[in-house]
Amino acid sequence: MRVELRNIHKRFGPVHANDDVSLDVSAGEIHGLLGENGAGKSTLMKILSGFQPPDSGTIVLDGRAMQFAEPSQAIVQGVGMLHQDPLDFPPLSVVENFLLGHATAMLPDYGMARRMLAELGARFDFSLPPDIPVSALSVGERQQLEILRLLSLGVRTLILDEPTTGISAPQKVKLFQALRKLAEEGRSIIFVTHKLEDAEDLCSRITVMRAGRVVGTLDMPVPAGRLVALMFGQALPPAARVTVPAGAAVLELRGLAVDDGRLQLRDVNLAVHTGEAIGLAGLEGSGQRPLLRACAGLARPLAGQVVVGGRVMNGQPHRHYLRAGVAYLPAGRLEEGLIAGLSLSEHFLLAQPGPGLFVEWPRVRERALDKIREYRIAGRPESPVEALSGGNQQRALLALLPPDLEVALVEHPTRGLDLESTRWIWGQLLERRRQGMALVFTSSDLDELLENSDRVLVFFAGQIIADVEAVRTTAEQLGYLIAGKRL
Repeated sequence: MRVELRNIHKRFGPVHANDDVSLDVSAGEIHGLLGENGAGKSTLMKILSGFQPPDSGTIVLDGRAMQFAEPSQAIVQGVGMLHQDPLDFPPLSVVENFLLGHATAMLPDYGMARRMLAELGARFDFSLPPDIPVSALSVGERQQLEILRLLSLGVRTLILDEPTTGISAPQKVKLFQALRKLAEEGRSIIFVTHKLEDAEDLCSRITVMRAGRVVGTLDMPVPAGRLVALMFGQALPPAARVTVPAGAAVLELRGLAVDDGRLQLRDVNLAVHTGEAIGLAGLEGSGQRPLLRACAGLARPLAGQVVVGGRVMNGQPHRHYLRAGVAYLPAGRLEEGLIAGLSLSEHFLLAQPGPGLFVEWPRVRERALDKIREYRIAGRPESPVEALSGGNQQRALLALLPPDLEVALVEHPTRGLDLESTRWIWGQLLERRRQGMALVFTSSDLDELLENSDRVLVFFAGQIIADVEAVRTTAEQLGYLIAGKRL
């Protein structure tokens, strides 16, 4: 099957996720789709596989224009997608999941399904016990099951979205062997990844996306530096830096190990000092989030200690961390940070320590007005938070922080924000830092990391592989490290 995407556009509100994207993949080709987080790769592949409709543009398969309203229509035409988190039913058995999507009678033929599963598995050296629950499989084995299921449905174009995230090295070798074999049989493979090493090992051609657009299509091999430049763009001149002398250690991690269900961080030792800004860099899912959540008391460590102000906090709930001066601002503003359905006034009321038995609503409204003016929130005290823009939701989150904060743990502080909001948010965070607050934050923007950090910790596959000084590091060097390339 030859796959062509012509002039695809897709918007989500103000975000232009795919901006006039065109792509072609030949039969028998393993085509890499490379780019940093938010580049538009997954959106494009969801359009091709029927999970989302394009706003405009055309899908062409073997010269025929197609329109898909749902994934089942794409599968009938030979296009299937393996998502980063496999779409399966963990309580059901392997063979029951294998049968999903097959046209069956009232009583499925489990004997036939077991034989088909065994025969397909033997072709690719996938050994999956048919009767155990999928919940007992590893991420790599769940991927293997989904590949076999899609092949049994007749898929001729296979899309894999970040398939090497969270799988072991032997499973990765086995996966790559299977993909090469499928390409030799004439199937077209689209391999979506952030990882330069994977793309170099596997792909014959690579298309690079950045900020929703295609910025280059290259025949492999090419120098890694050229791919890094395409993925991350040219480094902007650094913003003016203000040096803040570091004080005493306010947050310490001693031999910390934490598991988020997909990977484990082990033996992390770190000291964060007052007035210090530490950026956490890495591909999404490399360990930054579980580290931040452990530091906030939202994830229970497997081993080691979290120490705040000299006090061991293991086993304490999040509210005790908050009382000790540690606050967490998640990337999911409405999912985790704010409460949909509540107004700004109600949020400021809940953030007050000990509001008492009775609510004095005039005072609550007056306090909300003060915060709205101070943080320049485009809203009113009675505005529900879900009606605010992303930038104003982020301003509201900052306004909810207690004034005497010791440590701020922030995930993607400016994700999806316009330039004005980005500059304002950073002005607020860095002003608090100048007053002595320690800041630990994650970002997928290399310039944001280098301009606002004293040092950057680089995560790769659940490990901290580098601890670099921001002023002595370039965006290109940081891009290499994030892609798993040691300098």
